[in-house]
Amino acid sequence: MANETLHSINITNTAKNLITLLDAAELTKKIPTDQTILIKPNLVKDLPPPVTTPVRLVALLIEYLQERRENVRIIIGEGTGSLRYDTHHPFQMLGYTKMATEKNIHLLDLNVEPLTERQNTACKRWPVMHLPSILNDVFLLSVPVLKAHTLSDVTLTMKNMMGCVPPSHYRGNGYWGKSKFHKQVHEAIFDLNRYRTPDFTLLDASIGMSESHLRGAHCNPPINILAASSDPVAIDAYGASLLGYHWSDIKHIALANKVLGNAEDFFRL
Repeated sequence: MANETLHSINITNTAKNLITLLDAAELTKKIPTDQTILIKPNLVKDLPPPVTTPVRLVALLIEYLQERRENVRIIIGEGTGSLRYDTHHPFQMLGYTKMATEKNIHLLDLNVEPLTERQNTACKRWPVMHLPSILNDVFLLSVPVLKAHTLSDVTLTMKNMMGCVPPSHYRGNGYWGKSKFHKQVHEAIFDLNRYRTPDFTLLDASIGMSESHLRGAHCNPPINILAASSDPVAIDAYGASLLGYHWSDIKHIALANKVLGNAEDFFRL
């Protein structure tokens, strides 16, 4: 199914389906000429898919981009939430290091990148935000997985942006590198995306996690869908629906609607 902002496809052959999906979404037309692409998977921990983004899907995405853009520069960037290891550990454990070496792709730990301080008085949760400076200069391509979340109800593309925030400013006194986000989590996600939201999203809904973002039941039967959009609110509304929610019941999606995108686009299909 498709409209102007959102496309999805049932998975029968991931490689072929991905090409069909991204062609329909006109991804390469949306990327400015000569701009570096930063692919942002969800590698919150070192646990295998569907907790984290499958390395094969990211590899296929890179192949798609390299075949259509001569000399394209691609970076994979993530900032794990764990305090026991840095981001290069899940890169290694989940096959990203090997894949990146084979494809000559640089891996970036966003947790330790140089930062830019930004201010926005409209943001009540984060009137001041510290984010990696590199995010100012890239086409940000988010590749989240479809998951429920124990605090934010769902974790999709807008919440995937939490991997960009540095533990040096957002750990607080918690056991997790971004623990300050646990307070007023929906407002925190919304404000973060007002500073920087993805330019494009490829949502992996091949399986889905129906209860939690780190453990618990997988969707049964598997959702078996890939979806793509340049509208972070529309694709999060769609992803929420795949997990049985209406977007208006997910506070950070409702807050972002008509501000960062249009949730109702999905429901006009």
